[in-house]
Amino acid sequence: MYFEFFEIPYYEPRKNLREQITKSSQRRKQGEIKFIVKKLINYFFESLAYNCPVNSWRVQLHRLRGVNIGRNVFIGLRCTLDHAYPEQIYIDDDVSLAGDVYIVAHSNPYPHFRRILLSYVAAVRIKQGCWIGARATILPGVQIGEYSVVSAGSVVQYNISPLSIVRGNPAQIIKRIKHIDK
Repeated sequence: MYFEFFEIPYYEPRKNLREQITKSSQRRKQGEIKFIVKKLINYFFESLAYNCPVNSWRVQLHRLRGVNIGRNVFIGLRCTLDHAYPEQIYIDDDVSLAGDVYIVAHSNPYPHFRRILLSYVAAVRIKQGCWIGARATILPGVQIGEYSVVSAGSVVQYNISPLSIVRGNPAQIIKRIKHIDK
């Protein structure tokens, strides 16, 4: 599956909260009230999930935020699944995220980086059977192939093929997995 990205306006500090709500709701093509309610719900559930002691509750709280999560998924403590675009994260069945994993589905730099960096949203997909090590970071637009392992502390900025073990910054394949017992 290939995910397209879409550009978003560069981040510009607003003079007041009202202006920020108006611009943000227009960008999302939502009414202001709906935008505020969704933002507050997202913040509330994300805050609860972050240190929740029970995995099944953490998973459910992230689902309520809009994260697409399959069956038999483990999400460790203090994982951050994109603050602004949780609906752009897809986690398939039998995936395990160790603690402190960071998955980001957008990049929103200041306008003075306009000629250097894109401001965009791109879905992230972690396919079936993957294991993501502690403090790994998954960047926007990345797909991690089935039964792959991302070593602790790695930064994944490119797609990872199935049955791979990766590590480093940027993450690079260090080994291919030959056989998986399902």
